Amino acid sequence: MTRTVIESKTKTVIIGFDEPFCVIGERINPTGRKKLAAELELDNFETVIKDALEQVACGANVLDVNSGAVFTNKMASDPRYADNNFTEPPLMRKLIEIIQATVDAPLCIDSSVPAALEAGLLACEGRPLLNSVTGEEERLERILPLVKKYNVAVVAISNDDTGISQDPDVRFAVAKKIVQRAADFGIPAHDIVVDPLVMPVGALGSAARQVYTLVRRLRDELGVNTTCGASNISFGLPHRHGVNAAFLPMAIGSGMTSAIMNPVRLPEMEAIRAANFLMDHDANGGEWIRFAKVVEAVEAGATFAEASAAASAATSGRRGGRKARG
Repeated sequence: MTRTVIESKTKTVIIGFDEPFCVIGERINPTGRKKLAAELELDNFETVIKDALEQVACGANVLDVNSGAVFTNKMASDPRYADNNFTEPPLMRKLIEIIQATVDAPLCIDSSVPAALEAGLLACEGRPLLNSVTGEEERLERILPLVKKYNVAVVAISNDDTGISQDPDVRFAVAKKIVQRAADFGIPAHDIVVDPLVMPVGALGSAARQVYTLVRRLRDELGVNTTCGASNISFGLPHRHGVNAAFLPMAIGSGMTSAIMNPVRLPEMEAIRAANFLMDHDANGGEWIRFAKVVEAVEAGATFAEASAAASAATSGRRGGRKARG
């Protein structure tokens, strides 16, 4: 079975067909978060630390780290800050150093800037996931050598020089092309995690069905693990968490093995815990029973993050001696 190994200095997470669903926490991303971007511009990392702790406590197995901040004030006085190639590499390095000093979760290094990806790879302890490569020729030639050089796994997004196709067969063909090109660099298929691209169901009624079909094909025909930006499915809709919580177990049942998502949301995490149990990826329901106690604490008045942190503190230190499995 396909196994994609992601590691921090002390912890190993395996993304795989027979493994519990891998939750990649999305919160450390200044894109669309003006408050976080403003803090980072002032070298204030309080929210980053808070987000890292909360996401891990709530069940994130891996943390996505995105350095795409816009430093508006610095840009006004120094035009170099308008260039992501100038701002992102040092910010990525600093973010990773701070997060690694805060939690032991493996990391997903997320940037559209190759220099920022390499800065992250140099700062990262363990074996991170690189996010991402696409089917665009320039991107393939820039990113695949980094993947090979640092011996890491990579997210492969199913779009190419023609853009994002609404035809799922085209998106599958792009994914197949990336897997084949990676093989030319000596990168095995088990180190490629394909994102088949989730369209908003509010704009495309067949969006979810397309993803389920694609995931099955990616698993059966290419033998690769899969991921997605889970909240894309509900973009523009009311009560988004209800839609997300329905989408995720159905994706898991179709074979999806990970998602980049917000773990500090009870409905989605409850759905994932239940799906793991129902898929027989939770031996004797141990994790479900533990999670039920968290839900009870939330019903008694705690926030999900508070209840999760308390549960994590109660169970910490029980495993040691070798790398813990995520």
